[in-house]
Amino acid sequence: MFLSYSKTGGRKAASFLLAAFIVCCASFSGRMTVYAASLEELELEQEAQKALPVESNDIDNWPAGPVTSAQSAILMNVDTGAVLYAKNIHKKSFPASTTKILTCLVAMEQGNLDDIVTFSNEAVFSVPGDGSNMGMDVGEAITMEQCLYGILVGSANEAANAVGEHIAGSIDGFVDLMNERAAELGCTDSHFMNTNGLHDDNHYTTAYDLALIASAFFRNDMLCKIGNTASYEFTATPTQPDDFILRNKHKMITGEVAYDGVLGGKTGYTDNSRQTLVTCAERNGMRLVCVVFREETPNQFTDTMELFDYGFNNFQIMNIAENEKKYQLETSGFLHTGNDIFGSSRPILSIDSKSRVIVPNTITFDDLESTIDYNVSDGNRIAQIRYSYHDAYVGNAYLELAADNTTTYEFDTNLDTANVSVERVEDTQQETEPAQDNTIFINVKTVLICILAIAAGLILTFVLRALAVNSNNAKRRQNRVKRKQRRRERLRSEMDDFDF
Repeated sequence: MFLSYSKTGGRKAASFLLAAFIVCCASFSGRMTVYAASLEELELEQEAQKALPVESNDIDNWPAGPVTSAQSAILMNVDTGAVLYAKNIHKKSFPASTTKILTCLVAMEQGNLDDIVTFSNEAVFSVPGDGSNMGMDVGEAITMEQCLYGILVGSANEAANAVGEHIAGSIDGFVDLMNERAAELGCTDSHFMNTNGLHDDNHYTTAYDLALIASAFFRNDMLCKIGNTASYEFTATPTQPDDFILRNKHKMITGEVAYDGVLGGKTGYTDNSRQTLVTCAERNGMRLVCVVFREETPNQFTDTMELFDYGFNNFQIMNIAENEKKYQLETSGFLHTGNDIFGSSRPILSIDSKSRVIVPNTITFDDLESTIDYNVSDGNRIAQIRYSYHDAYVGNAYLELAADNTTTYEFDTNLDTANVSVERVEDTQQETEPAQDNTIFINVKTVLICILAIAAGLILTFVLRALAVNSNNAKRRQNRVKRKQRRRERLRSEMDDFDF
């Protein structure tokens, strides 16, 4: 259990410590016997857990993962959700203080960092005094941002409660939000009963579910910053009268256990959960989150580092749009649109350029299997392509309609999923003949130049024809004038023969 820290009431704290010391001394010998037996049981449990199967090792041609003493362990890619290492990942377990990752995620999404959070009597005294806390008293107030530092750096139970009350009006109301958010993220084997992870038989999750939650957490830059803080200093304010420092217990964040690329994490411990740990690290653009449940110190750190090394050394990221050649896009309308009339164009229907798969170093993109799902209704996305390797999910991509396809120069405003088809090119066809690009490209600039050239040609034709017609008419008028002049001259010469 954790020793509580109080900013005030020094005499009470000293009396409590003295009494505790006397009790401990009085029962020291008996308690040592019980503790030794407990250690032996824990060591046996750790050895038994090492023998548990690693499900990801059963995938054909998948890199063999390390042996860990965790009861459950997972290594997941933050950006794709692909699982690289899986050991008992759907077993329901007690998360302890790693619960606070979800607490802070909901608080960040629902609140504002500059909100003022006031600590109520329930927030402070509904948690045990010997649990992890930051020593806040009833009526004191700090900002939401400071609360998040208190939760993630100091694992403060009362701060988690206060944040919940501030966001939802009550702790229970906030816990409902936590369960709703977990369900939205795809968690199917989790149920949360409080904001801080204190033990409750009905408060549980799985390594897989917590990895999903942690992935969403680490996609938030501010939460990454707070969650990767080794220590945080509080200074006195009119609503919080003390100066004090909170120090993180995650040794990979403080540097006590050195590892390059750590982005943050959260520790957790109760007698029922034992050591739990969530950590995120990044190398070469690959972000991985690791969750280990039910370990003993220091194995939660050493196993986490081994799992990160396994992931970074054996897997690679591939851009789907740059490698996908199995699908051809067909539509009854034009397939390209432009951002402007000067030729800046892109396909009306295309694969999301940011989509990735994460695969073992030993395979190529062509080794992946793919399926397409049209049951997608998300903005301009009309279908999803899921990629797998021997039934192991490795990533997905979306087929998207161009967001700017409704413009002044639009050629087809009625393009919808009813007249768009995506067909897979058969592998046999790819082997016997080179891939053909059936895409019809319409460049707005080229079209306008052609139209102007045709118009200029027509105008020139009309001008030349008019000039020719006018020339002929002028000649005929000149001939008529000459004929009239000759007639008048002839008449005059005839009249000159008469003398009037």
